[in-house]
Amino acid sequence: MDTKKIRFVRNKPWLTKDSASRPVPIGKTIPEWYRQADRYARDPQTDQYYEMPQIGGKIPTWKACPAVYDILGSGYTYRTPCDLEFAEDNQGNIHGRVLDPQHQQFLVDREPLYQFVVPQGYHAKHFAWWADWCVELPEGYSAIYMHPINRFELPFITTSGIIDNDKDKLPGTIPFFFLKGVTGILPAGTPIAQIIPFKREHWIAEYDTSLSLEEMEAKNQANSDKYRKPDGGVYLREVWERRKYQ
Repeated sequence: MDTKKIRFVRNKPWLTKDSASRPVPIGKTIPEWYRQADRYARDPQTDQYYEMPQIGGKIPTWKACPAVYDILGSGYTYRTPCDLEFAEDNQGNIHGRVLDPQHQQFLVDREPLYQFVVPQGYHAKHFAWWADWCVELPEGYSAIYMHPINRFELPFITTSGIIDNDKDKLPGTIPFFFLKGVTGILPAGTPIAQIIPFKREHWIAEYDTSLSLEEMEAKNQANSDKYRKPDGGVYLREVWERRKYQ
């Protein structure tokens, strides 16, 4: 597998490779709830592992699914450069404050996005992250910028977009919405946007409608026989291909 290079160029003169906002492989920010989750299902009363009916062996949970880990660890992440404080006033309006004077420009205060759908349960008034670092990619590559995938515990939702970072290499702002009823400190180093580089290619869809019901059932059964093994791990051992982000 080819190795490509992504360059992060600082947007502030005081930033260093050790700055809290330095983009890192997002796999370095795997959340604690993921690390603490059980790989196999347990009986909450006895704390014993459940076994698969008839064939035995432990029953894997979502924690054993390589697809979940793969997406949590794919690409890089922008992070908060310092602590940020969010508070609601007596009217329920949200306000944000950067606690380090050096990073005042990082958080941009904005009015509601005209005609943009506001996520349910979030303030219509929104903010934007103003990235400390800009992204440079090889020719022919773009990057997806989005909320850190499956990080539903974060009290905000970062909006998504695609930028051709082989041509556009300037830092920009990324809008986000903040959850109603949540106040307090968002600590330095919090992942705020997942950055996934990809090669720009043209695609065309093809639809196969040739399989009969019997063939579909046989195909599904063969898939189940291969992957639904005691203790799981077949996909990880035989299919999954590791990608490295350094």
